[in-house]
Amino acid sequence: MEPDDVRQDWAERSGRFSPEYYAQIGPNEVSETLVSILTHYVDDTAEILEVGCGSGRHLAHLRDHGFENLTGIDINDESFDVMAEHYPRLAETGTFYTGAVEELVPEFADGEFDVVYSVETLQHIHPEDEWVFEELPRITDDLLVTAENEGNSPERGRGDTPVSFVDDDFPLYHRNWKEVFTDIGLAQLIREPTSRDTIRVFRTL
Repeated sequence: MEPDDVRQDWAERSGRFSPEYYAQIGPNEVSETLVSILTHYVDDTAEILEVGCGSGRHLAHLRDHGFENLTGIDINDESFDVMAEHYPRLAETGTFYTGAVEELVPEFADGEFDVVYSVETLQHIHPEDEWVFEELPRITDDLLVTAENEGNSPERGRGDTPVSFVDDDFPLYHRNWKEVFTDIGLAQLIREPTSRDTIRVFRTL
């Protein structure tokens, strides 16, 4: 798939893996871990950005645990209609932008956020757009958190295959996330596998 094809697929996605799909699932193990990590490393006034926030289930969970300054970006503009329905207080109090990661992230200022995190979003960035990974450390003043699939299930991300397709539908690009971000100057603090993803916490130096 070409980069524009990947972006268009997520911008128009409905049904399974859509904003409504994840809103109905609600917060999960990753949501709980994010709360634990951020409670440990930052206070509740920290400026937090979720890259690929969807309908906001993780941000809503952070809000429920006292975090106040929440921002999200997502390529699918349906995300924010679904958010208003399922998480109205988040929709009212947070700051949200519709657009591709590659378009929006370069617009943020250096160190604009204390924490930037992504859940199962970076794994869908096309190889031609990997330059955006260097933008994420630029806009965070402290922590970068990734929760991506790293072969946590037997059929995904195993061996040397650089890409797999979910339900023969959309691509999932397999990367060594520790290598990606330590190579551009971050220090890894935590690696915590879950049943679905591996959560990594990096700190800017």
